[in-house]
Amino acid sequence: MNEHAPALRADGPSAPAYDPASLELYAPAPAAVELAAERGPVVWVPDAYGRMVPMPKHLAPPPMPMSEPRDLTPLPLLDPIAQRFIGAGIGGGALSAGIGYGVGELVNAVAGFSSGAAMWIALAVLAWRTPVRAITNGRSGSTVHIRKAVIKRNHFHG
Repeated sequence: MNEHAPALRADGPSAPAYDPASLELYAPAPAAVELAAERGPVVWVPDAYGRMVPMPKHLAPPPMPMSEPRDLTPLPLLDPIAQRFIGAGIGGGALSAGIGYGVGELVNAVAGFSSGAAMWIALAVLAWRTPVRAITNGRSGSTVHIRKAVIKRNHFHG
């Protein structure tokens, strides 16, 4: 039946009456209208296959932070603090070895002096300080006096 044509009502008067169709047919469908100014910025991001696809910026993953540039200067094999510790250890060891060697030589010299040289020095001092009579056991004649007498006589027998 035609919706725009007048209809007869069974419960009303027998004369046809005009019944206009509702205006809902001409009303626009309710839809969200997105204006260009209301749209947020769009960024292009790679998808799983490497293609670049547009995506609203507020939905995009956060950008990767840029790493700092690497320092490519060559580094020493040992850091300077470790080198100082090694140097101190080697120097201290050499110092201890030198002191130990010197003390050992001093002890050896004292031991050799007390056993050999000290004995000869003691004998020399003892012989020097001892009187001569003690060496000859008190015998007389230890002192020899030489007297030379020259007698001149002239004898002429002839």
